[in-house]
Amino acid sequence: MTTRRILVTSSLPNANDPIHVGQLFEYIQADIWVRFQKLRGHGCLQICADDTHGTAIVIRARQEGRSEEELIAEMKRQHERDFAGFDIVFDNYGSTNSPKNLAACEQIWAGLRHAGLVREKETTRLYDPQADVFLTGQFVRGTCPNCKAPNQYGNNCDKCGASYGATNLIAPVSTLSGAAPELRQAKHLFVELEQLHAFLEEWTQRGSHLQTEVANYLRRHFLGEPLRDLGISRPAPYFGFQIPDSPGKYWCAQFDAPIGYIASTWDWCERYGERLDDWWRSDDTEVHHFIGKDLTCSHTLLWIGILKVAGFTLPTRINVLGFVSIGDGKMAGRKSMLIPAETYLKHLDPSYLRYYYASKLGPRPDDVVLNLDEFVTKVNADLVGKVINLASRIAKFVQGARLSPVYPNDGGLFTHAAAAGSEIADAYEMCDFSRAIRLVMELAARANSYVESARPWSLRKNPAKVQQLKDVCTVTLNLFRQLAVYLAPVLPRLAEQTGSLLGGPLVDWNQSQTPLVGTPVGPFQHMLRRVASKDVLTMIEDC
Repeated sequence: MTTRRILVTSSLPNANDPIHVGQLFEYIQADIWVRFQKLRGHGCLQICADDTHGTAIVIRARQEGRSEEELIAEMKRQHERDFAGFDIVFDNYGSTNSPKNLAACEQIWAGLRHAGLVREKETTRLYDPQADVFLTGQFVRGTCPNCKAPNQYGNNCDKCGASYGATNLIAPVSTLSGAAPELRQAKHLFVELEQLHAFLEEWTQRGSHLQTEVANYLRRHFLGEPLRDLGISRPAPYFGFQIPDSPGKYWCAQFDAPIGYIASTWDWCERYGERLDDWWRSDDTEVHHFIGKDLTCSHTLLWIGILKVAGFTLPTRINVLGFVSIGDGKMAGRKSMLIPAETYLKHLDPSYLRYYYASKLGPRPDDVVLNLDEFVTKVNADLVGKVINLASRIAKFVQGARLSPVYPNDGGLFTHAAAAGSEIADAYEMCDFSRAIRLVMELAARANSYVESARPWSLRKNPAKVQQLKDVCTVTLNLFRQLAVYLAPVLPRLAEQTGSLLGGPLVDWNQSQTPLVGTPVGPFQHMLRRVASKDVLTMIEDC
């Protein structure tokens, strides 16, 4: 197998807000895919950073009586803590408010200017008279002008998928102050994407850079007519980088946030003595972006255009995820509820959410409902009942002993599970994690049927059947270890615990292909308990 060189990014969390469980949907997907690639032996970097710039940072810092730098530093610490709490590991986690990001922005800006893609024009924008700031789409809510859905942001509708300008919202309201915004004139800088229309159409509509649904969405809503200019500047008051050749204007986050991918990679390269160009100006590197549906336009049009003009590596794939909502059920509470990551971790094991999300994640940008009743059932029935119980029921019979010196006859169970590894790997590769989970659970069901038939608890009572008991345990624990390898991208803690129990760490996908024999069985440590509904309810009450 040829070793691949892969760079993976997730969209940058805003430094104005804590991480909540809905956001984790995207980061967990990326982390699972990265862990899978590393298990397969590929060189894979996972890069992220805080999106630190914007008007909201100014407003909040002002309200809290501290500097913007103090605010973003605190939020970065919180974000890194929360990601680590959910076993999401970044090779580098940077900040868009960094000298390297400024240098990268200036370099790219010079390229856009040289290409004649930047234009200044006077526009009508929404202005918050109470907060004394111009408003971007993310700070305005109102009724969608297309489908008339209420409470939509001022850039796109999460009900019908329409994209529009904030001024097109019906009955807009500022999310900063609650005031009804005014229309005011202001001069802004724009990137003329229409000059790149032919290239962007070719890139988005050919090959496998995008999911089919995303490519079709772009064709229907954008590429069938001239591309509109995209604004990339903001007036003061604003926290960010002032544009060198335009005093009083600042690059907006839509421009400098994705450039943070490059700057964060640069940080990593400097730390490990690597060349940035080997990652961002190389045909040998795959770049994979994982983003939410709300960033589709900025990442598939503006970002791709910027990379093209500046001569950087274009993404191999952009994986777009749907939105997450809290669904119906006895424990749902209000549907708009945002459960902070910190609150979740006070009450529940992160492996639960990683597993549940994986079971819902397919290759399409479908919206997902987090049904908390289903969450409890799925974790308990599948993860604990079918997987963890294999080890918890069996390990005690051979604890402190060794597995059989020769792998016993298991009726082809191990061979069957080993052969399934290729199909499971294909599912992971295509980000079809729900299919991977289904395939693993089918193997788990076969393993549990074997245990029920072998009845080791009965064999234990008969001194004449000591070797038979050991053989049954050898088969069962090897089948469990296979499951742990296949689930390692989703459940790294389970992989670590399994390694401690049986023969060393699980670090290679191919460890699923050869059974262990004669291996000492370590002491069984608690892995995962059943999730209790009362713990979920307590978490909700704590939000």
